[in-house]
Amino acid sequence: MQGTVLKFDKQTSIGLISASDGNRYEFKGENIQSNFDALKTGSSVDFQIDDDNAVQIYLLHASKGNDEKSKIAAGLLGIHKFYLGYTKTGIIFLLIGVLGFILLLIPTVIISIIALIEGIIYLTKSDESFDKTYVQNEKKWF
Repeated sequence: MQGTVLKFDKQTSIGLISASDGNRYEFKGENIQSNFDALKTGSSVDFQIDDDNAVQIYLLHASKGNDEKSKIAAGLLGIHKFYLGYTKTGIIFLLIGVLGFILLLIPTVIISIIALIEGIIYLTKSDESFDKTYVQNEKKWF
């Protein structure tokens, strides 16, 4: 059966696959038969089912979506929320920034400080930590 990896935590080696039959199957890293390091959220896989768990998992092709986000680009862009795919959070940032001009710039200054702090956090994290925290787990604030 084929499916898409919905989530995979390399530290615990536990993940979840959305299968072509419409069901979701949990799996363990020990059941990955192909390149363990290339398996990420959004990867297409082929697998067998055993006791409602995915086993004998083979990577068909890696995700080309959010998993290729650069921490440097995210840290340096003023629109980092949109870049990471957090549209609602990005709109909140944008509205606060625009409305700040009406309210004596105080909200604009506050949101700019938050953006600066987040940019520094992104740039100081390791690539693995950045990917896990902000791309795979979709942590939207700090």
